[in-house]
Formats: sequence, C-alpha cells, structure tokens
Amino acid sequence: MSAPDPAGPPREARRARRSSPGQLWVAAVCTALFAALTITVLTVDGKRPLPGDQALHTWALTHRPDALTAAARTLADSGTGLWPYLLAALAGSLAGRNARERTVSAVAALAVLLLGQGLRQALMLAIARPRPPHADWATHASGFSMPSGHSTTSALVAGLACWAAAHGARRILRWCVWGLAVVWAAGVGLTRIYLGVHWPSDVLAGWLLAAGYLTALAAVTGGRVPVACAPFPANSRQRRHLRTRDMG
Repeated sequence: MSAPDPAGPPREARRARRSSPGQLWVAAVCTALFAALTITVLTVDGKRPLPGDQALHTWALTHRPDALTAAARTLADSGTGLWPYLLAALAGSLAGRNARERTVSAVAALAVLLLGQGLRQALMLAIARPRPPHADWATHASGFSMPSGHSTTSALVAGLACWAAAHGARRILRWCVWGLAVVWAAGVGLTRIYLGVHWPSDVLAGWLLAAGYLTALAAVTGGRVPVACAPFPANSRQRRHLRTRDMG
C-alpha cells in the first residue's frame, strides 16, 4: 500500500474531487427533460393538463376508497413539514464517522435540502401552473402546481439518504436504505396524483428537478462527505504520517 502523498491530500481524496462524467450526463439529461416538460406546459393554452395528465387524474378520481385515501394522506404528510428536514439531518449524521463529522454532514445535508427547496419555489412561482380543480382534491394543498413540492422534497431527502448510506453503511444495509428511500419518495409523489392535488406531469417535474440538482451537486463535489475537504487526516495512518513529518 502506497504512503500518503506529503505534498497534499491522498490520491484517493484528489480523485474523489474530480467531476464524474456519468453524473454530469445524468444531470444534463434530467435538466433537459425538465426544461422540455416545462416548455410543453407553458406552450399549452392556459397551462392546461397534458393528455396523459387528464387520463391519470380521472382514473384516480374513480378509484379512491376511504381506506386508501386515508393511507395516501398519511404517506403524503411524511413528505412535507418538519419530517423531511429531520430525515435529511439524520441521513447526514449517519455519513460521519465521529461526532464532528456527523455534525458537519448533517448541516451540509440540511443546506442541500434548503437550497433545493429554494430552487423549487423559484421555479414554481415562475411557471405558475394552476392545480387541478379544487372539487377533485382529497386533501389540503396550497400554491401553484408545478413542480410538485412533496415530490421534489421527498426525492431530495431520498437522494441524501442514498448518499449517506453509500458513505456510512455496510453493503446489505446500504441496499435496504436505497430501496426504502426510493419506494418512499415514489410513494409520496404518487399520492399527490391520487389525492387529486397535482397533475402527473407536476410530479414528474419534481422528480426530474431533484435528480438533476442532486447529480449535478454530486458531480461538482465528487459526492464526498463534506468533512473530507477539512484539513484533518481521514484515518489514524495518515495522522501518524503527518505527526512524523512535523517532528522531522
């Protein structure tokens, strides 16, 4: 095993800081699809629902028994309010290896979520798409329709959970977290269609926005835990090396 590079951070850390072409391509594709969907909605007279929107909306209205509607409301509630921020902070804390790293990672995860929320809010106000008719709603909703706030928020939190699991969990636990996070985010988004407060294209826009934003951020930062850029060695072997170098 090669010794740490005395001239700077270890080679692994320098490689982690490089942008991933794959992540950049995913971010570009998601951004392009989001832009195409937004332009399509804006060019429709009155920002009316797209053909697929109306068909799925009508299906939801005719398949809403009380039990499923109540369950959908409960699941949707987990994607708004304080819950997403608590989950994001928890995900960030799990990515650290000690108290300091857990604190910094939790704050970084919250910052990523808040920045994403600000971007979503700005786009929602700029697009200003009306929601489905109020008579079709089976829950409370506010604001404009696109992109869906619940869908974007839950997808952002799911992405942060997947990032945390990739850095701080064993393989089996990692796959469990990834699966649960994706299923939860998808479920929250679908409830917004089922409850009649969003068009399907609103939910798709939220997913695309979250995916594009997170993959672009991961490409820029190398997807590393934020504390990796701090001037402290990542492990005891590197700390011993620096202590020896300083004594010399």
